[in-house]
Parts: sequence; C-alpha cells; structure tokens
Amino acid sequence: MTGKTVNSAILLLIIGNAIALVSDVLIKLLGSDTPVFQFAFIRCAITLLLLLPLWKQINHARLFEGAAVHFFRAHAHLAGIACMVIALGSLPLATANAIFYVAPILVMLLSVFIFRESLTRLSLLAVFCGFAGIVVILRPVEFNWAAIMALGSAASLAINAVMVRMLPKQQSTVHTLFLTYLMVLPASFLLMLYEGAPWNPLIMKTAIGSAVLILAYNVTVILAYRQVAANQVTSAEYTGLIWAVAIGWLWFDEVPDLWFVLGSCMIVIPLILISLKQRRLSRAESHFVTMSDLPDSSQ
Repeated sequence: MTGKTVNSAILLLIIGNAIALVSDVLIKLLGSDTPVFQFAFIRCAITLLLLLPLWKQINHARLFEGAAVHFFRAHAHLAGIACMVIALGSLPLATANAIFYVAPILVMLLSVFIFRESLTRLSLLAVFCGFAGIVVILRPVEFNWAAIMALGSAASLAINAVMVRMLPKQQSTVHTLFLTYLMVLPASFLLMLYEGAPWNPLIMKTAIGSAVLILAYNVTVILAYRQVAANQVTSAEYTGLIWAVAIGWLWFDEVPDLWFVLGSCMIVIPLILISLKQRRLSRAESHFVTMSDLPDSSQ
C-alpha cells in the first residue's frame, strides 16, 4: 500500500464529509418547523429513483434475502432521518454534528452486547470520554428535546452500522441501499399522511439536493475504503466536525464556545487514537506478512 494511495483515500473522505455537511446545511435552512416525515418520504423516494439505473448490480434471484434485517435497518434509518431533521433545525450545526459523532462509541457498546466483543482500555476510554463530552457540550441546563433527537440520530447510525454484519455477505452495496429505501417508503408515506402538513415545494428541492449529496458522500466512502483498509483512514471522517464548525461560524454566525471545543475533543480524540492504533497494527501485520514471504537464506 503506497503513501500516495492512502493520501488519495484520505482526500476522498475529507471531500465526502464536506459534501455531507452541505446536505446538513440544506436541511438546517428549512428551519425548526419543517414537516419531518414529508421531507423523509421525499428524500427516500428520490434516493430510490437515483438507485434504479444501478438495477443490474442487484441480485434479482435473491432480492429479499435477509429481509428481516433489512426491514429493521430501514426503519431505524427512517427514525434517524426524523431525529436528524429536528436536531439540525434546532441546534447549532457544529453541536448537532458533534453529537452525531457519538455513533462510533455506540457501535462499540452495541458490539459488546450483540456480538460479545470485548473492549480494550482505549475503547473504554473512548466510551467514557465520549459520553462525558456530550455532557460538557450540552451541559444539563441545555439538554433539551433537540439534543435527545441528535442522540437518537447517532443511535440510528450505530444500529445500522452494527447490523451490516447480519446482512447476507454476497449482497452488494447497491442491493442493500435499494432494499433500505424500498422498505422505508410505506411507513414514511403513512407518517407523512398522519403528519398532515401542507405540501411545501421548498422541501422537495431540499430533499432532492440532500439525496444527491448523501449518495455522493456514500460514493466517496466506498471509493476510499476500496483503496485502503478502513483503519488506515477512518480518522479522516472526523474532519466533518471541522467543516461543521467552519460553516456554522461563517454561515449561521454560530461561534463555538470553550465548552464545545472541550467536549468535542473529548469525543473525537479517543476515536482518532483508536484509529491510529489500528493503523499501526495493520502496518505491522502487513510488514510481518511481507517478511514471512521472503525466502529463507538458511536453506
């Protein structure tokens, strides 16, 4: 693995996270009174339409294999979209994104309970520091409904990430995405009807923009992780928080305070340390394998 390849993957992730932040900005501009399920239904429907040209990458003979897992993930995703829209509409952009980064910590905890994995000391540090970081950012006096929604969005991301391991191994990424958005349409449509909000053309434009941007983000992630091992570049994902601070400051006049900086560091730094440790271990294993392939000069 060359340094140039790793740098290329890191650049893709940095660009991808910037693209995802633009989607967050579009949603935030809708305001706090956005019809949540109208937005969710439109975005899911648009995403499904965007995936249709990739129909050939889907295994038609086993289209609904693993349907139960797909169904649960799809509706967890729907809950996550709803929570995200509420959180972005009410919280500062950077604060909402800082809480979203609790997702990797929740993945660790869920893996312990579901797959009986054990946590290293560094992982335990990340868990404790992450939740303490949330308390520092929000502080008890500012812990409101929007903050709970941001945590709900992080939980949705974590559930979806953990349940990927339960999906059929042979299914492509397009197949997984297609089933997710196909299965979520009925529930999102019914919830939109129950919501009963008048049709808003601005939501249509925002949902289309958000769907395209999130798909573009997914493409950059897939391209990046196809080039290198995930643990070598995962830390680049956290540049999204830098984008959130910069855009929030310049666009929405949201100046981060000392509590936000301290809390964000408590959440992100342990996760970066874990990523860097995994990267070192991966390099060491690669070096060991390379050395073991050399001919034995004693023969």
